[in-house]
Amino acid sequence: MFLFNISDPLTLLLMLAATVLLIFLAQEVKKSMIGAVLLFVYLIILIMHVVQIATLSEENRYLLSTLSRCIIIDFVFVFISFFSYLWVDDIETRLYGKKSLDNSLDWFWRKV
Repeated sequence: MFLFNISDPLTLLLMLAATVLLIFLAQEVKKSMIGAVLLFVYLIILIMHVVQIATLSEENRYLLSTLSRCIIIDFVFVFISFFSYLWVDDIETRLYGKKSLDNSLDWFWRKV
């Protein structure tokens, strides 16, 4: 069974570096679609790990702890990419003068 093990320290460090660089790129070019693609990729990885844990056979039960750690790390990356998407989207809407449909996170951005 193929396992994309993101709980490995080197893989985790590389994914974190790639995430930070993509967030910085999105902030510099002021395109929230980069953050949306990043969020979509992490959601796909999360779904892949959940399906793997749901279809885990008896002979592969030793992978349960690794998959559980991967799912927790996936949630952290989804959280980071979601808030970075919202942040870059807020920057983009202020730059181009777009009106947001819902400004319910204005209290959050004032504190950041």
